[in-house]
Amino acid sequence: MPRRALDHPLVPDVLGLLLEGDAHPHHLLAALQAGGEARASVAHRGTVYNTVTALAAAGLIAPLGREREGNRPERTVYTLTPEGRAELVRRIDAQIRDPRREFSRFLGAVAHLGALGPRGAASALTERAARLEARIDEDGKRLAAALAQGVPRLFVIEAEYALTLARAEHDWLRGLVEEISGGTLVWPAPATAPTPEESA
Repeated sequence: MPRRALDHPLVPDVLGLLLEGDAHPHHLLAALQAGGEARASVAHRGTVYNTVTALAAAGLIAPLGREREGNRPERTVYTLTPEGRAELVRRIDAQIRDPRREFSRFLGAVAHLGALGPRGAASALTERAARLEARIDEDGKRLAAALAQGVPRLFVIEAEYALTLARAEHDWLRGLVEEISGGTLVWPAPATAPTPEESA
């Protein structure tokens, strides 16, 4: 199994889910797809099954046996090995310690915000802020409900972090729109083609 299969971003998630309990790949897939947009975007059937195969080949997880649910085909249930637990701890420790710059689609778009012009940029940023505000409200309610039901804060700490980042982005978006609308963000004049005299 290629080493790069163990570098897939789903590896810590799969190991983490198996730390919580033994599971078969189909259960892991469902849990990953329900775990938020970031995970769902990379958690496809083939990817999850390939990741499980790579982890098993590396000795980080091990098959426990097969189980059948109703008329569905038998599925292999996997468990986390001591080596897998150690690998999970190593990866989580490294990822938390290293504030690596992570490139996002939005960051790439913001780098070329000037292409939209002041009016277009303000319109796009305002719409993003409104959509983000709706998501913040929804995610905030879900987090509050989980905590009210007695879910330990440590178990939803990633949701709290994501909510904090979303609120910070929302505030930044609103501030930037105000700067654009108020004219305090300098917008360079569009480049013009040289006149015949200038190019002569």
